[in-house]
Amino acid sequence: MGAAFAQTKPSLTNPASLNATAPATYDVKMTTSKGDVTIHVTRAWAPLGADRFYNLVKNGYFTDVVFFRVLANFMAQFGVSPDPNIARAWQNANIKDDKVSQSNTRGRITFATAGPNTRTTQLFINYRDNSGLDGQGFAPFGEVTSGMEAIDKLYSDYGEGAPSGHGPSQDRLQSEGKAYTDRFFPKLDKIISAKIVAPAGASAK
Repeated sequence: MGAAFAQTKPSLTNPASLNATAPATYDVKMTTSKGDVTIHVTRAWAPLGADRFYNLVKNGYFTDVVFFRVLANFMAQFGVSPDPNIARAWQNANIKDDKVSQSNTRGRITFATAGPNTRTTQLFINYRDNSGLDGQGFAPFGEVTSGMEAIDKLYSDYGEGAPSGHGPSQDRLQSEGKAYTDRFFPKLDKIISAKIVAPAGASAK
């Protein structure tokens, strides 16, 4: 039987199948409801985070993904799939922590965590110098190189998420997806699509 030697086709409902190693550097173009954003990733900054982001982008994970927690003068958070089946598949698909080698300054992108070794698909982009997060294990793996003005314009009036604030509940976002945000938080901005636009070394030329 040759099945043991067959490669598993990448699928968003099977996190283990999205396991490619990212190039040393790559660029991601995110088309958002406020405009285009380019993120330059340097794998050496945080290899595991860079690999996870690469696999998610390459396989179309960020299509129609909302910025569900936008806190003015702090950060913009995103990364929960609008499809509850996909969100459920990734909920416990943790990657180990990377060593923090760069600071959480304005424009840097970093995975959110719920404690040690709990990074999955949620990320945030820093609005300001948030270097206080460095000592808490938040490891940036890339930075916005164009389009930060679009990130600055993201809708933020919902504020902190429930139950602390009036924004979306992460539990309901995970379990109900797009139906939940469309009904109760229609003003949230979103990523319409995201794609890899530069292979290793291309952005340096």
